[in-house]
Amino acid sequence: MPELPEVETVRRGLTPAMEGRRILRAEARRPDLRFAFPERFAERLTGTVVERLDRRSKYLLARLGSGETLLMHLGMSGRFSVTADDLSRQPGDFVYAAPANPAHDHVVFHIEGGVTVTYNDPRRFGFMTLYETDHEDAQPYLKALGPEPLSNGFSEDRLNDAFKARRSPVKAGLLDQSVVAGLGNIYVCEALWRAKISPRRLCNSIPGVRSARLAPAVRDVIAEAIEAGGSTLRDYAGADGAMGYFQHRFDVYGREGEPCHRCEDSRVERIVQSGRSSFFCPSCQR
Repeated sequence: MPELPEVETVRRGLTPAMEGRRILRAEARRPDLRFAFPERFAERLTGTVVERLDRRSKYLLARLGSGETLLMHLGMSGRFSVTADDLSRQPGDFVYAAPANPAHDHVVFHIEGGVTVTYNDPRRFGFMTLYETDHEDAQPYLKALGPEPLSNGFSEDRLNDAFKARRSPVKAGLLDQSVVAGLGNIYVCEALWRAKISPRRLCNSIPGVRSARLAPAVRDVIAEAIEAGGSTLRDYAGADGAMGYFQHRFDVYGREGEPCHRCEDSRVERIVQSGRSSFFCPSCQR
């Protein structure tokens, strides 16, 4: 599932094609994705302007001139592509995604200026919904989210407060979206390696010296992954069809049995925690 860096990369790719532009026509080519589309979905989108394209955690938020927000989640295999009728556009004006199977093109936005934005999702685990922007605080997908990892709200103090009474593993604590928004399995594994903290360690042992290492490790790994365009493991691609490159910088994720980049005499191990693989170095992560 795309994590925060991948979704932010998609947002940046869609912004020049959608922001400040009117949706001339919206098509929903099936009645649902993971969930049913809201009532009159295509009709409510048609004719409105995308005033701004935001991201919160792993959600894309299109702020519409109608006073509503279009919330979009990529699920496991969802991706957007952007095409333009005017093929003479210069590189950077719009981007052209690598071809995807058109049988899975489920939502299409026809944007003014001859631009088409297509949502393709073979597994249909993604979803889209509409809500009144002024009532965003009541939205179930957003209201319980913690601070963004690159925001001022995320800090060593935040981790200290969130973890001091928890006895669950720190891996589970970081995946809790109410603690910090947008982290997933990949970047938690990488941040814990950078902070030299075992994924088995309990949350209530983190406040203090360890949280002072962990908070900047989380920020750094997320910032670097965004800069690299995210990580491509299976289906993910940016709106320009480009693959992410951060997977080439993984220190532990997916590297079971390979030498640790920090202590060459030890090898990366994998354990399963709550049904997910945790990759770590048993020598330098304590």
